[in-house]
Amino acid sequence: MVNLQQTKLAPGLYLLATPIGTARDITLRALDILASADVLVAEDTRSLRKLMDIHGVPLGDRPVLSYHDHNGAQMRPRLLTLLEEGKSMAYASEAGTPMVADPGFDLARAAREAGHPVTSAPGPSAVITALTLAGLPTDRFFFAGFLPNAKGQRRSALEAVRDVPGTLAFYESPKRVAAMLADAAEVLGPDREAAVCRELTKKFEEVLRGTLGELAETCRERSLKGEIVVLVDRPRLPNIGESDLEVMLHTLLQDLSVRDASDRLAAETGLPRRKIYQMALKLDRS
Repeated sequence: MVNLQQTKLAPGLYLLATPIGTARDITLRALDILASADVLVAEDTRSLRKLMDIHGVPLGDRPVLSYHDHNGAQMRPRLLTLLEEGKSMAYASEAGTPMVADPGFDLARAAREAGHPVTSAPGPSAVITALTLAGLPTDRFFFAGFLPNAKGQRRSALEAVRDVPGTLAFYESPKRVAAMLADAAEVLGPDREAAVCRELTKKFEEVLRGTLGELAETCRERSLKGEIVVLVDRPRLPNIGESDLEVMLHTLLQDLSVRDASDRLAAETGLPRRKIYQMALKLDRS
């Protein structure tokens, strides 16, 4: 148990990241805010109460209010009234960082529009944790959230991000991950490197790595459990000759520095940056 700092918080909305698995992943600052805020708001009040019990954060007579997708429109006026009264309000996501695939977005936006301070106490994030574990490039990534449930809409959404020059990140349910991977293999290509990350920070944490085709086959034959993040490597341009690279670099160098042109082309092609940088230097001097 930590020594909590119960201090008077300034009025406003405090967004708290909560553990995605292991309860000890919460930050000390988040615990201090939970101990000090006038009003506590949570996507899942039971999860918040349990987290506070684990860390010995006293609730006292403070209200714990529920705010989620189904009651947001009804609850926002009440919560904004409390902020208008000068209350300090802590909003906790069910797991992870608020505003990332989280219903708190509309509350935070409404609070800002009403002129109330909004502060973030950062912490765990499933997508960032998955990126650190997957072994795929992290210099650029695109978070696509949850794909649509319907097959046609899901494939259209995958088509829309097919050519993004960065690692793609998706949240997925264990019931739909096999179908999602099968569609991704068809739309993005079966040879794209990918990773399926599940139960992050929990006892049965697992990262499955392979091509989209291989992972689609694995997940078709195996039932997965837990919350899942799927990561897919950026598209690679096959069989690019030096003459083609020179043409591409020449175009980029008209608007970018040698460094920036090299970084962009390396990211887009997956080729070693050092090789491209040396080529860009020669072109820039000629």
